[in-house]
This record gives sequence, C-alpha cells and structure tokens, in this order.
Amino acid sequence: METYSNKEQIKDDLSRLREWSLTFTRDYGRLPAYHIQTFGCQQNDHDSEIAAGILEEAGLVPALELESSDLVLFNTCSVRANADDRFFGHVGRLKPMKQDGRPIIGVFGCMMEQLIHRDTILTSFPFVDFLLGAGAMEVLPAAILDTLEASSRKKKTLDLTKRDRDAFAEEMPVRRTRNHRALVTIMTGCNNFCSYCIVPYTRGREKSRPFEDILEEVRRAVDGGAAEIMLLGQNVNSYGNDMRRRGEESPGFPRLLEEVAQVPSLELVRYMTSHPKDLSDELIRVIGTSPKVEPHIHLPLQSGSDRILEKMNRRYTADHYLGLVRKLRDSRPGMTVTTDLIVGYPGETEEDFQATLWLMEEARFDAAFTFIYSPRTGTPAAELYDSEERDMIQERFERLVNLQNRLSLESNQKIIGKEVDVLLDGPSRRDPDIFSGRTRDDRLVNVSFPSMTSLQADPPDKNALIGQYVPVLIEKAGSFSLEGRLDKKMDTQDGADI
Repeated sequence: METYSNKEQIKDDLSRLREWSLTFTRDYGRLPAYHIQTFGCQQNDHDSEIAAGILEEAGLVPALELESSDLVLFNTCSVRANADDRFFGHVGRLKPMKQDGRPIIGVFGCMMEQLIHRDTILTSFPFVDFLLGAGAMEVLPAAILDTLEASSRKKKTLDLTKRDRDAFAEEMPVRRTRNHRALVTIMTGCNNFCSYCIVPYTRGREKSRPFEDILEEVRRAVDGGAAEIMLLGQNVNSYGNDMRRRGEESPGFPRLLEEVAQVPSLELVRYMTSHPKDLSDELIRVIGTSPKVEPHIHLPLQSGSDRILEKMNRRYTADHYLGLVRKLRDSRPGMTVTTDLIVGYPGETEEDFQATLWLMEEARFDAAFTFIYSPRTGTPAAELYDSEERDMIQERFERLVNLQNRLSLESNQKIIGKEVDVLLDGPSRRDPDIFSGRTRDDRLVNVSFPSMTSLQADPPDKNALIGQYVPVLIEKAGSFSLEGRLDKKMDTQDGADI
C-alpha cells in the first residue's frame, strides 16, 4: 500500500502543487480557483476546512462562483439517503461545464468508503477525476498532481480511496470558515454499531487523537481569534478508550473538556456528539461546574421505546436516558438538551411511537433533529425495511415534528425579556441589516441594532462585532430561533460605539 502520511512526501507534493499554481497564473493571468461543496456533519465541515487550507497553501483561491472554478471538490455524507441524492444531482450538473479537462473534479468523504457509491461514480460519472476516502486530506495534493499528470492522455477516474493517511491530518494547514469558532477533531470512527448507522463502516473504528495535540490546536485557534471551540467526535464520551485498551496512558473526555476550558482567552467550549451509554457522572459534574463549558448538550435519543432501542443496539433504556436528562438539568441552571429522533425504524409500532412522544414530553427537549428512517446498504436494519409503510411513517413524523415544534417554542418563549450573550457570526442570509449568532446554550438568535440618532454622525461599524459576544435583549421567540436587539452602547474593537 502506498503511504502518504510521510511528512516530507506531503511537503514535496505541496511544493509541486504550488509550482503548478504559479505556472497557471503566468499562463492565464489569474490565480487558479477552487470550490468545495460539503454534505453532512461537522466532521465533514472540518475536513473541508483542512482541504481549503491545503489548496490555499498551494496558491489556489476560493472561486467567486462554481462556474469559474478550476477545481471542484465534493465532500460526501452517507448517513441519510437524501444526502446521497443531493450529491449525485450536484455532480451531474458539472458534466456540461467540463471542457478540456477543466474543472478538475474530486470526490471524497464517507460515500467513497462504500463500493456501491464508488462504482456509481466510476460507471455513471466518468468525468470525475479522482476519488478519496473519508478524512483523506493528506492525499489531496497527490491526487491533484496525479490528475494533472494524466490530463494529456486518455484516462479513467483515479480511485485513491485505499491510500494510507494520517487520521487527523496533523500539521496540515486549515482555512477556518469562521476564525471565531473553531472545529477541532478529538477522535474519529465509532465502535457502537447501531443497527441503522453506516458510520463505523465509513469512518472505521474509534481512534483517539493524542491529548497534547488537541490542546495545541486549541491554543493555536484561540491565538488566531477563536472565541469558541467545538470538540468533534462520533462519540466524544468514549475519548481515550482505545488508547487505554492498548495500555497507553490517556485521560478521558471529562479531563480533556476541563483542560480545554482552561485555555487562556477562550470564551466557550462546545462538543458533540455524546452517546447516552457513555455519559458518566464525572462528565456531568464537569459540564455542571465549568463556566466555560457550554450549558448545553446534544444527546441523541433516537427512540423512546425500549424495544426499538434494543433493536437499534443503542444499549440504554428510556428510563436510563431520562435519568441522565434530569441529572444534567439539575447540574446547571438553564441547561438545554437537544437530541436526534428517528421515526419509522423497521418494526416500529404505534405503541413504540407513543413511547417516543411520551418521553419527549418528559424530557422537554429544547430542540431536536428529526428524521424518517433511511435504509443504509450494509447495515443490519436495511434488510428489514418495508417501503410500503411510508405513508404511515410520514403521518407519524408530522405528529412528532408538531410536538417538538411546540416544545421548542415553549423553551424559547422562556427567554423573552431576558438579556443573553450572543456570539455574532455576521449578517443573516435574508437581511444584511440583521446579524445572526448563537447563545452560550446554543440557541439561534437574529439580532437587530439600535436606530440611528441625530447625535451619531457616523453609522456604527456592525462588522467590528463579528466574532464577539454581545448582550442582546430577546423580544420574540419562534420554534427555531429568537429575535432580539442590541440594546446598549458598547465599545467595538476599533473604538466605534453602537
């Protein structure tokens, strides 16, 4: 197996790619441009940030639009069928754009770890230039170079999914989507093998990142302006288990969370995702007592039926889950709990579904990601799927969504009239005069600014507040977001007042 985890080889690949960028710039009078389309979870988002960092280190720049791209990358997700369908739709639209070998098209991510999807690309989308596996960012420069070297002759799609790589792409450049909110991977893979989930087959077994490497990346991100850190893993609660099984010394997730929270100048540390079976009393203590740990947890339930939970191989009961929620809420005032819920798992009865609705009422989730069961080829549950039940499942799904929308609205309404800290991300997509951001307990807030007065000669510099926590008075609540206004003057970084 050819290995690309050697640091000198990677440096050489990057150097050669920079030489190509310089030649391209001389020939075309502009820098080569790239576009990355990302599907899936925050882990995929972070992989795309590393890919962007590599490309910009090599001299490429973000494309203003897809049509002006010289390189297009797709980062794929296999968790839901709709992500598969969206990806194939997007890649198919590139076929008319491809002229004289441009744009170079590469596909990586979880879908490329499955033979069925690789074969689809190879047979139905032969204009794709190369395929990489999930998290294979260190192979990216070599993949582009191989494509460029093959461009002068008839070629087929390069399948590089089996090339070895560093699971954490250590020392690779990163272009963060938001400098004030940094994604930091602490582990990859999953050992749980939930019967509906494809992740263990695409991301592999759990592999924890060295403790000091995580802290060093966090320190660099904070030094670079990050106010928040998001620690990422398929199951962050099991961090370090694989190292300890090998006889290596490694702290668990509670200790890691505490240490990250103590990094100077860091405002808040977030984390996801937590598995209920591994949520310890020690972790609950850390969440409840560390001011810089977010007063929020995302704790996937999936179903409120013990029978279905057993079929899902989740390894906890509804009663155990509710006990965790109560401990979490008791540990810290204002603690928010969000979750994942699946409707229509094979064999689910109305009684099973009613158990889920009952538990939702008891737990009073502040928000939830809700899904209709999606069969994933290669998982045990896929063999039990009955497509004839879709109408019944859709009706159940609508009932569940309506209930969660009510619970979310009631949760958000409790914040009306309160002043909360919001980390501003920037202008909202719908209205450039409205900024959006998130509270410390992970609520989305749309923020308006004070009206201009005759005493203010210059308009306020709202952009100076991006990446800062600001006090916002909440005036209105919906199921999915809050609305508020910045109701006091405050100094911005460049001295302007609002």
